Amino acid sequence: MKKMGLIVSGLLMTVLSFGQSYEASIQYDKKKQQAIAIDFVFQPQAVENAIVQKLAKMGYKPKEEKGILNRDKGFLVFKNIFITDIMSDRMDYLIKVERKSRKEADESIMYLVMLKDDKNAMGIMDAGDVGRAKSFLNNLLPEVEAADLELQIIAQQEVVAKAEKKLRDLKEEQTSLERKIADNKSGQESTQKDIESQKQALGVLEGKRRTSN
Repeated sequence: MKKMGLIVSGLLMTVLSFGQSYEASIQYDKKKQQAIAIDFVFQPQAVENAIVQKLAKMGYKPKEEKGILNRDKGFLVFKNIFITDIMSDRMDYLIKVERKSRKEADESIMYLVMLKDDKNAMGIMDAGDVGRAKSFLNNLLPEVEAADLELQIIAQQEVVAKAEKKLRDLKEEQTSLERKIADNKSGQESTQKDIESQKQALGVLEGKRRTSN
């Protein structure tokens, strides 16, 4: 029963971390664009890293929309590329990954916009093409999980590095304090000898005073 409970729990986590893609819309180039979207229970950076790395393996790098006044800021634009899992034609693929809400820091939504000759391609895609685009996003889960794990590893490496630096600083502080303590002890011994010498000199002077009286 316990083993069965673990299996059910694992399946539930998989379901919770991954949903099926669906048709949606998003604003780009001052137009409302038809898109394929999918939700992930992972941080946006992991989702974005996953899709960028997947397309990088195909030989493609994106141009990122930037600029404070750029309304399309955040879009990753892959110009004139082949994704044969979706269509055999070259197209522009636009990716936008957003945090699902302010309260849900570890939940993301990814949008995929496809353009053909600067026009939204979903209008000319048949049901099979759209289905393949949805499957392309549905199959991203292993890459997203791997990308999220890498981010966790990097974050933990930073925690370890910070703790190691703190330990080095404490050891250096200890060495400095021990050196100060050793110098202090040496100073005490030297001062003690000086006091004894000065007391002897004082005794000699006081002895002369009694003799003269």
